[in-house]
Amino acid sequence: MNFTQNDRLKQVTANTLIVGVDVGSQTHFCRAFDWRGFELSRRVFKFSNDRMGFLTFLRWTEELMNKTE
Repeated sequence: MNFTQNDRLKQVTANTLIVGVDVGSQTHFCRAFDWRGFELSRRVFKFSNDRMGFLTFLRWTEELMNKTE
């Protein structure tokens, strides 16, 4: 898919949760933002590079989604 930058920006709505992840070999770090760029989490979220870490990350994102609805 060839989207221009404007096309990509149109996809971001008030219902969009933007999560940035810094991927490491053992540990990952992430932050979450709303569609305006305001940070939703008070601090960086840290999770391990395994199944349990991913499930923790998934739970964290679901909590943020429920909190911002």
